[in-house]
Amino acid sequence: MDENGVIMRNKAKLVAQGFKQIEGIDFDETFAPVARLESICILLVVACVWKFKLFQMDVKSAFINGIFNEEVYVEQPKGFQDPRYPNHVYRLRKALYSLKQAPRAWHERLTSYLLKKGFMRRGVDRTLFIRRNDEVLLVAQIYVGDIVFGSTFSECALDFAKEMKSEFEMSMVGELTYFLGFRVKQLKDGIFLSQSK
Repeated sequence: MDENGVIMRNKAKLVAQGFKQIEGIDFDETFAPVARLESICILLVVACVWKFKLFQMDVKSAFINGIFNEEVYVEQPKGFQDPRYPNHVYRLRKALYSLKQAPRAWHERLTSYLLKKGFMRRGVDRTLFIRRNDEVLLVAQIYVGDIVFGSTFSECALDFAKEMKSEFEMSMVGELTYFLGFRVKQLKDGIFLSQSK
């Protein structure tokens, strides 16, 4: 809606009834790591010390990018049944919103892609990815569908954004200015954070 309450466009999402899933029958593992606040702060410190800008990208509909390794079936949505096969079910190849295993499937797909592109994970936080070649450092911090990244060589950061857009539907938010409730101001002499409402 616009500021006058006029509907500008309609949107819809196909969701599964994940609340009906039973652990051990419909799913096993659902855990997907989330970036720790300490890691995000360390990333900001690294950007200050190495004097590079941080940028932010957003993966559109992140969870539906997850690919299932296990077999998952869903009933045909009401109103959208195939009249030739009204009692058939669909096997999902990719995740749907509200499925318990969707966050894990998305994280595994993104992790697999980044590792294939030469990134490494170090330490406790499994959402911080580092790629280093000679004097060029590229870091990417993942928070579900948000990716904060930067590099000691600005062209490398731009190339990373292009790589990601070629694999996933993403939007480049731009220079990091707001993340997880923090306003971020990147200046030449440091990075300043605030949590004003």
